[in-house]
Amino acid sequence: MFAVYLIQSITHPTQTYIGFSSDLKARLNAHNSGKSIHTNKFKHWKLVSCTFFSDKKRALDYESYLKSHSGRAFRKKHF
Repeated sequence: MFAVYLIQSITHPTQTYIGFSSDLKARLNAHNSGKSIHTNKFKHWKLVSCTFFSDKKRALDYESYLKSHSGRAFRKKHF
């Protein structure tokens, strides 16, 4: 299974991050321990949303969509 997830900084609530992983638990631990260069300055993180896919390409396409301009509007409305 492949996960596309949205996390929000606990210390800086306006900061969010969208990611993709085949091991969500390990990836969240990496974000919260500062091992990810894109998220280490805003740690600690909480999971806001997660969608699982059995197909890797669909998961990556959904991640790309959420990072797009129309995906941001979708996130504002639904998350």
